[in-house]
Amino acid sequence: MTAPDHRGDACTWHLLDRGDPAPRLTLVCVHGNPSWSYLWRDLVAAAPDDVRVVAVDQLDMGFSERTGVVRRLDDRIADLVALVAEVVPDGPVVTVGHDWGGPISLGLALHLRRTAPERLAGVVLANTAVHQPAGSPAPALIRAARTPGVLERVTASTSVFVDGALAMSRPRPPADVRAAYRAPYGDPTQRRAIRDFVEDIPLDPGHPSAAALDAVAAGLVELVDVPALLLWGSDDRVFSDLYLRDLEERLPHADVHRFVGAAHLVPEDADVAGAVVAWIDGPPPIGRTPDRPGRAPLWAELDARSGSERPAVVEVDGDSTRSISFGDLDGRVRAVAAGLVEHGVAPGDRVAIMIPPGIELTVVLYACWRMGAVMVLVDSGLGPRNMGRALASAAPDRLIGIDRAMVAATALRWPGRRIIAGELGRRRRRALGVEASLAEIEALGDGRPDPPTPDDDAPAAVVFTSGSTGPSKGVAYRHHQVQAQRDELAELYGIGPDDSLVAAFAPFALYGPALGITSVVPDMDVTRPATLTADALATAVAAIDASLVFASPAALANVVATAGGIDAEAHRAFGGVRLLLSAGAPVHPDLLAAGVDLMSAAEAHTPYGMTEALPVADIELDELRNSSGGDGVCVGRPRAGVEVRIAPLDEDGRATTVPVGDPDVVGEVVVRAAHVKDRYDRLWLTEHRSTQPPGWHRTGDVGMLDPDGYLWIGGRLGHVIVTPEGPVTPVAFEVAAETVAGVRRAAAVGVGPRGRQVVVMVVETESATRRGRVADLALTDAVRAAIRRVERPQPAAVLVAPALPVDRRHNSKIDRTRLATWAEAAMAGGRVGRP
Repeated sequence: MTAPDHRGDACTWHLLDRGDPAPRLTLVCVHGNPSWSYLWRDLVAAAPDDVRVVAVDQLDMGFSERTGVVRRLDDRIADLVALVAEVVPDGPVVTVGHDWGGPISLGLALHLRRTAPERLAGVVLANTAVHQPAGSPAPALIRAARTPGVLERVTASTSVFVDGALAMSRPRPPADVRAAYRAPYGDPTQRRAIRDFVEDIPLDPGHPSAAALDAVAAGLVELVDVPALLLWGSDDRVFSDLYLRDLEERLPHADVHRFVGAAHLVPEDADVAGAVVAWIDGPPPIGRTPDRPGRAPLWAELDARSGSERPAVVEVDGDSTRSISFGDLDGRVRAVAAGLVEHGVAPGDRVAIMIPPGIELTVVLYACWRMGAVMVLVDSGLGPRNMGRALASAAPDRLIGIDRAMVAATALRWPGRRIIAGELGRRRRRALGVEASLAEIEALGDGRPDPPTPDDDAPAAVVFTSGSTGPSKGVAYRHHQVQAQRDELAELYGIGPDDSLVAAFAPFALYGPALGITSVVPDMDVTRPATLTADALATAVAAIDASLVFASPAALANVVATAGGIDAEAHRAFGGVRLLLSAGAPVHPDLLAAGVDLMSAAEAHTPYGMTEALPVADIELDELRNSSGGDGVCVGRPRAGVEVRIAPLDEDGRATTVPVGDPDVVGEVVVRAAHVKDRYDRLWLTEHRSTQPPGWHRTGDVGMLDPDGYLWIGGRLGHVIVTPEGPVTPVAFEVAAETVAGVRRAAAVGVGPRGRQVVVMVVETESATRRGRVADLALTDAVRAAIRRVERPQPAAVLVAPALPVDRRHNSKIDRTRLATWAEAAMAGGRVGRP
């Protein structure tokens, strides 16, 4: 179409325009450099029928006219304003911008805000920037392209800049998509504006466009009541998280979603279209929220025992122990809390804690809670790469950790100003960027008044999931939600002042001081729960006369397997345990029974829940033994105060939107309770999709409620096998296969196209095997017979794997997605090694 530019000259513009008559909303989408309106094609296709999408090819870019005019930032903003006046003369508008289209789209947003505020309905930004944060260099790729003698060569004379932008996409786009991005830029004349765009990026205050960019950045304060959405590719080498944080500070009300693994061309790499469509429709009104009775603060038991000599936390290292009393713990927590305030930590600041389980970790955690900082807990079992991704997502202001954590933080560029938990020499402190030691922080706060108490609605923690079903997600909790979880656990298991806890899962031990009981983590590799031995567990139990033991199924299995060598003293210690808890994955009744044989006075329970909500349900060993007739594993009745519904599966194995409470319906488990998480951190789209209906949490687990109200879990939604006869869940197959003599563990996976999948059983046997293989006829027949008894479709094949891949946190959750890929290759005749 023909429309004026900023000078009033008629120019030929190329647009990708839905052209909907009388839309309720128009999205004006602006590309950056060196893309064009093709970038927004998915959004055009996904938008509702009553939403118009206008994606602009900026002048001299894409298929718009090559005017030969050098256009600065303020010119391009004025060009866009003039175009929109012609194309979208009325009605509400949401501006959408990517890369250097971001500041240009914001210029349009500010124009609308100032001239027709009722028309600006929202702002969406994707991997862009409006300001170079102080103390940080401009993006290296931009600086390199601006090197004298290089600019013309890489941007106009050749297609290097276009090809480089496509090379940054993750995953690499198909050939036809790459060809489409190159289509408008086939020769140097067509690429001249690419050069001009790069040259127009202000890298210093004297640049001709610096004032215009500064004006856009300063103007964002005018948009603080305008809905905003920030969509970010986490692996962008141009606009890193540094620029996301800057925009979050300028638009603190904005919804944020970081697409882990996506890069610079985030609309190409991730579901940006789905996020924008979900966001513009807006969340429906929130349903009834659970009552929030006034609860005691998380450190209330420390206050109540401020003079007590009873051990609060005990550390076990081989045969030696170290402990701290409740009274001393209370004093140290108060001092460190006040010291953090003196050091400059403010309420709401995020503090990543990277200290092994024990006294120092407990002190720092409760000090952060007491002064209002937000604890960020990243499980070291995630491994360095995923830990780095988690920390980049959480963006802590401070990092408190041991020497090894400081080394990793330096090598891997983890965010956060650093405080060492321990002692370092001056030279090493300087090399690792350490500002203070925990001892110095404690001394700084010693004798100072307690900081103000945070409100119950204040943020308390960001805890990362195990990552067993995808990238680890940050789960955000407020104080009242953590308090509710503490109170629920105390009520469920009758935890009182005479109890003491051994937790083979470190985060669980952190509840000990909040519950007013002594706690200890046994001598083990906490990143590998299956390393826990019976002797190490007995030593920990004896150290505190433990009445409670918590262990994942993998940890408990190794305890049982190594129990033959323990002495009479260890048996006496185990005899004092009244409650054995095992969770983290389905627990076989025989394993719980073996645990009870070892801890003869214990009652065995397995709670069901997840990082986002624990506990949801609970079942005792005898109930588990006597359960029958459900789909999968029975996890007990939902707790009082926990509402559970089932979102039925459709014929394609997808969960429907509306959950029901009817018995025997198989679908996604949906829960609501006072101790459910607040939200997923910086994952707006994930949070939106997981809270439908609003106020409920979609767990991602598939299950059913039986007529007696018991909840059965059949697996994960993403692991549902969709056969020609309809969807089936994997756990029932696995439970049946594990009854076969010689089978240690089993997994059911789907092989083939969705809707025509066949079930393949992959088993790990008691007898070791070095390579994967097809099971022999006797084992295959035995597995099929066991599955026939539970009335499930017969597996097309039974494969034997050396070991089933499991999660790093509990060593218990089977990675069925990885196994399915392995099984599919095996079934296709490929060479099979370890999955």
